[in-house]
Amino acid sequence: MNLLAKESDVALSRSVSPIDTKPSQKVKDKVRSRTRLKSAKRVKSGVFTEDIIPLVLTSKTQEIFHCVIDQDVTDENPYKLIKKEDIINDMKARGGVSDFHPFKQQILEHATDDFLIAFDKDFKYGQSFYVVLNESMKEMILQSLEQKQDVKQKEEEEEEEVLFKDFQIRDWIDLGSGIEIEQEQVVESPTKVKFKISRIRREFGAPVTFDDRNDFETKDSYIECTSYQDKNFSIKKLERDIGIQAVSILGENSTQTIWTYPRNACTQYTPTEFTEKEKDEILKSEALNVFINSVALRFEVALQQNEIMDVYYDDWRELSEEDGTFGGKADCHLKEYQSFTDLQRSQGKRISNIEWHPTILGLVAVSVVDRITWEDRVNPSNRPFRSHSHILLWNFTDPIHPLLMLAAPDDIYCFQFCPTDPNIVAGGCKNGQVVLWDISEFAGRLQGNLPVAKPDTVKSNLLPELDPAPHLEVPIAHYCGVSSVENGHKLVITDICWIPDHFEIIQFGVPCETAEGACVQLVTCSTDCSILFWDVRRSKARVLTRQERQKMEKELPNPEGVPNTFKHLALYWKPIHQVALPKITAIGDYSPMKISMKEKCSDKAYEKAQLNFGKGKGEGADYGTMDIPASRDMTTLTEINTNLFIGTEDGEVTSVDWQIEKDVDTGKVTTPRPIHCYPVHDGPVNTVQRSPFFGDIILTVGGWTFAIWKEGVTLGPLLQSACAAKRCQTGHWSLSRPGVIIIGKEDGNIDIWDLLEKTQEPSQTQNVTSVSISCIKPCIVSPRQHLLAVSDDFGTLHVLEVPWALRHPLTQEKSNIEAYFDREVKRLEYFEARKISRSEKEAEEEEEKTAAEAEVQTAEQVEEELKKEYGLYLQEEKKIIVAQLGKALQIPKEA
Repeated sequence: MNLLAKESDVALSRSVSPIDTKPSQKVKDKVRSRTRLKSAKRVKSGVFTEDIIPLVLTSKTQEIFHCVIDQDVTDENPYKLIKKEDIINDMKARGGVSDFHPFKQQILEHATDDFLIAFDKDFKYGQSFYVVLNESMKEMILQSLEQKQDVKQKEEEEEEEVLFKDFQIRDWIDLGSGIEIEQEQVVESPTKVKFKISRIRREFGAPVTFDDRNDFETKDSYIECTSYQDKNFSIKKLERDIGIQAVSILGENSTQTIWTYPRNACTQYTPTEFTEKEKDEILKSEALNVFINSVALRFEVALQQNEIMDVYYDDWRELSEEDGTFGGKADCHLKEYQSFTDLQRSQGKRISNIEWHPTILGLVAVSVVDRITWEDRVNPSNRPFRSHSHILLWNFTDPIHPLLMLAAPDDIYCFQFCPTDPNIVAGGCKNGQVVLWDISEFAGRLQGNLPVAKPDTVKSNLLPELDPAPHLEVPIAHYCGVSSVENGHKLVITDICWIPDHFEIIQFGVPCETAEGACVQLVTCSTDCSILFWDVRRSKARVLTRQERQKMEKELPNPEGVPNTFKHLALYWKPIHQVALPKITAIGDYSPMKISMKEKCSDKAYEKAQLNFGKGKGEGADYGTMDIPASRDMTTLTEINTNLFIGTEDGEVTSVDWQIEKDVDTGKVTTPRPIHCYPVHDGPVNTVQRSPFFGDIILTVGGWTFAIWKEGVTLGPLLQSACAAKRCQTGHWSLSRPGVIIIGKEDGNIDIWDLLEKTQEPSQTQNVTSVSISCIKPCIVSPRQHLLAVSDDFGTLHVLEVPWALRHPLTQEKSNIEAYFDREVKRLEYFEARKISRSEKEAEEEEEKTAAEAEVQTAEQVEEELKKEYGLYLQEEKKIIVAQLGKALQIPKEA
């Protein structure tokens, strides 16, 4: 016991001795670990709110202190030490802009040299960063980071040891995945390519000689395996994580100007001239001869290069197709260039047609008509007093007063300049008459010369001081030719067209070669179900009555100065040919609204038009002396396309041959029935126009849709638009881009369709006016200026300037559009073939079904017969059994 007491006293004395008063290293580590655990618990519970400052560091601050997210600070290493001195310098330099300025006082009072900035990815403290002010916590975080790195390094070393030390080769055990491995295994093909190389026996052992040859000279001398992109290995990104921080955008710009010192300089602009003697000496000198001989060859090569290619062609300008300014390459909006309206004659009326002058650029003509409601049409007594009808000719010098007016007997719904003689204008009236004007008297005024004074023959009944008409008022050109009401159309003429100058129509609609070489015939259509052909020349076959002959011989007074150009047509102008439009299946006729023929004027028509328009009154073609030639003296043309493409009042699209045929059965001469008819549009067809680039491609507009057709394809339209929200009033092809269509709407908007961009909806929609658009007509003034004339129902003519994007064709646009139309034709043929095959298949199925039903009926009949036979069998069996029972019962009685 004493020994134990002594040992305990010694141990106690050792524990209290001053030498062992300091704790050991293990004890320190235990204390520190407990402190770290407590600090970690406090951090998780959010206790250190005073020692932790949440921060929002902008991108500029992150770059200054090198703590950019995902670069300097990440999820694995989210901490960064920043010196206190750098933070104080930043607050001095940036002031209130610094992100540390709100915590300036805490940072200055804290006694430490380094601050720990931590990246808070989960926003535990409310912001993306926070500053640790507690020293123990900062040490704990740094040591934990070191421990993580050591643990990671040890794990990597252990993995390496496992990989290299414990690697053993074992037998593979199939747990069910062997089938998948066999399916994914690449097995060589059993048939391999074999090559056999042979040589002649006598050449065995002979020396081999090698030579050079060109691969391009020998056919199939090599095979090129070019690389290509395999779509099977192109992975499309469906989702991507992107972080964006809203900060102010900073930009730095600088410039430098090259300094040049000013100096005195002069330029001699008066050339020095040699005398004749000096010129002869220079030309005969040997130096000039040597110089010419030395540069002659190079000069010749340079001239040849200039002829081959354009050396002034700017390649750099053609590389870019983007220009943000108006009128540039990127701009695609129509800009209003000019607008025209007459306060007396066109305001409040509807513009029915627009035509640009064929030879004078910038001269446009419009026809105005009264806007009549349906009730006024039905009840004539409700109509207001009819005003005068005119065709107004405008130029860009005066947007209020027209340059010339053409008076008409009734409202003009369509008119057209003669392609070979622009002095002649033909129009179709509301009452069915065809009207002709001769404006050669006003050619000087239209070309921009002095205005034409009022004719002296016109006298006023008022005094000079009370005469309201000044001598320089807008001149009026009266019509000089009009058809008779009895022999013309019965309803309004909806379309008029001049027959081209390279042929003319004779009896029965046969096209023949013309001797005049000018446009002298017209074709008109009306909703009275007829198409009429007219000739402006004198007819020999016409026999005048005595009264008509007396009127023709008698010189009638001409107070208005009407030209005598078409005096020979007065009183008896009749059509030379009429085309009826019988329907294909039903009884009745089609009522045409617009027509279009494939034949166009020749290339010399424009030259003839310029020559004829330059002539004054009485110098042009004398139509009164031209006679309609006899049909026996003319040559028939067989290559002329005699089909008319027609849009009807009921929204139908059809085509008819204007030549009359003789029926074999009845012997009657009638117009052949149309080949096809498609009720595509849900309203009257108001536009039938051929493409200026493709003669067989036709645009039709009517109702709420438009369609594109190809002449000769009877399977339907190549393209039909979906029903629009507003009615389509008119349409037109672009004159410079094959794939652009312009559609005018009822709400005053213009839809521009680019078939190369998209075909399901318009590429651009732009508002022009607040009322319905009635007509659209483009014009090419120059290669750099294209104009678009747009009219509305209030009598205003808007002239818009077409931007660069809508007038400049794209690369190979015509060939691409042609390929698109060809694909659509193949699509129609494919669907027609599918329809035929499907109908045949349905017919076969119907036959099989009928046969099956017949078989079913036969089986039922057989079953009924079997039932009857079985019934008869049962009856016979019953009789036999009864007879046998009777016999059996009688035997015992006798016994």
